[in-house]
Amino acid sequence: MNAAELPLSVDDIYDAQRRLRGVAASTPVLSHPALDEIAGRIVVCKAEALQRTGSFKFRGAYNAVAALSPRERRRGIIGASSGNHAQALALTGRLLSVPVTVVVPHDAPAGKVNGALALGADIVAYHRQHDDRDAIVAQLSVDQGLAVVPSADARAVIAGAGTAMLELLWQAPILTVILVPVGGGGLAAGTAVAAKHINPRIKVIGVEPESAADTYASLRAGHIAELPSVPDTIADGLRHTSPAALPWQINKALLDDVITVTDAQIVQAMGWAFQHLKVVTEPSGAVALAALAGLDLPPGPVGVILSGGSVDLDAFHRLVAAPLPRKEPALA
Repeated sequence: MNAAELPLSVDDIYDAQRRLRGVAASTPVLSHPALDEIAGRIVVCKAEALQRTGSFKFRGAYNAVAALSPRERRRGIIGASSGNHAQALALTGRLLSVPVTVVVPHDAPAGKVNGALALGADIVAYHRQHDDRDAIVAQLSVDQGLAVVPSADARAVIAGAGTAMLELLWQAPILTVILVPVGGGGLAAGTAVAAKHINPRIKVIGVEPESAADTYASLRAGHIAELPSVPDTIADGLRHTSPAALPWQINKALLDDVITVTDAQIVQAMGWAFQHLKVVTEPSGAVALAALAGLDLPPGPVGVILSGGSVDLDAFHRLVAAPLPRKEPALA
């Protein structure tokens, strides 16, 4: 599939960049000799953990809502999220005076859900194992006339996420490899479109938790593969059973590979980010950094997207300073 056949173009990402100018933070790039030594190459980290609401998700949420018609915005929006997209939608709604409803899993981290509540979102909880999240979103959308803003499966959301890559390659044009976390796939898809447009030779490598490797399995199968159950990983934002359809079309064409990391490696990477970069990352946000050790690629500077930092202090301390827990504390 060539660029003209993809469901997203770099022009969509440039449009998103214009909408986000003066609204989203232009996050810094950070480096440290210790990370260079771990990877055996220059490492440059894009600190999206310092983005508004604490993750890259704000870019896609704001771009998608800003692109809606005035009538759609007046009626309100709805989305589903394990936490970061919820906070991003909530802040977007506050900035654009749009009512926001978010459907969250029963075991979403309390800090993320409370963050969305504090920003004015209405929360509807569901049970991951027993309820159909998408059916709940669809029904509420019909009943209340709400526009659906998915966390990954929409062109405007993917385009917004891709603006982080435009910034990174402007800040560090020397990069030959990009490591990007993969959950629903929107960030990876936006990253790949932007990166391959600017430098067709650049390698874009997705990184997933070992126990939540749905895109890894899908790429090797050649079609969307579904995991048998909701993955058990500390990376709560990446607990997907299958890739989202639209990002999948892009990722199967543009990603050079997907590799996996363990929960123990993710915790180690959270410690690296804190110790060497002075950045707090949540488990999902440290997944790409966790792939540095043992990276089997040709020499060249590597860019790493630190995608999020929405973790409360107690959870962060337990994760990096104590024996490995299974997950962050859930919302009661």
